[in-house]
Amino acid sequence: MPEIPEWAKQNSWGVRFDWGLPGAQALGPGSAAVVVIDVLSFTTAVSVAVEAGTKVLPYPWRDGTAAEFAARQAAELAVGRTAVSVQQPWSLSPAALRRAPAPALLVLPSPNGSAISAAVSGAPVIAASLRNVHAVARWIVQQGWGTEEQPIAVIAAGEHWPGQDALRPALEDWLGAAALLAALVENGAGPLSPEAWVAKVCYDSVEDVPALIADCASGRELAGIGFADDVAVATEIDASKVVPVLIDGAFTDAS
Repeated sequence: MPEIPEWAKQNSWGVRFDWGLPGAQALGPGSAAVVVIDVLSFTTAVSVAVEAGTKVLPYPWRDGTAAEFAARQAAELAVGRTAVSVQQPWSLSPAALRRAPAPALLVLPSPNGSAISAAVSGAPVIAASLRNVHAVARWIVQQGWGTEEQPIAVIAAGEHWPGQDALRPALEDWLGAAALLAALVENGAGPLSPEAWVAKVCYDSVEDVPALIADCASGRELAGIGFADDVAVATEIDASKVVPVLIDGAFTDAS
């Protein structure tokens, strides 16, 4: 990848914010930890699976190589939402994961949150969602991170525009990241970069986050294909205490 210019790295700030894989690649190398947020649905699905005792292996591609990877890891494989069956009841749907039996290991492919998580190297990766923002924020501060000396990068995964290899900034990920930024400030982290500060201020002004997410483009997309229950699970704000951290290639509860 091209060299990242210094002005893009948000240096001198304790808490930084950016979008997608390019944002993670820009901020990750200078960070004590990288927090990935993909509300609909990767990191929400991770929180549900980890709550049930499953270790989640992120995988960046939803193709034939995912099955090969799962077989090598002796793990179950999550399939597309509409491909769920009795034999493979696991998918990116948090609601489906909640109903399915909990395997010891689960490969969860996704071109957004999972791809970002798998690509980061050199720093711990944490999966955050609206379900566990305060648990994650408290844990980060307990590690001594989120300071000028030990900065963290908060990455909103975003989506891809249909049929295009182009990032679509997604409102639900903006709000998920902003909720974490607000929780980090509550726990004493900072200072926030201008990018992070603006997101936090916007979150503070929203009165009904679940309603806003249900009515945004991604929420309507899921409801339109019959997965409104995934939106409901994703907006269970602070319902979870797990802190999924990528340890030896799998998200495991570090709380």
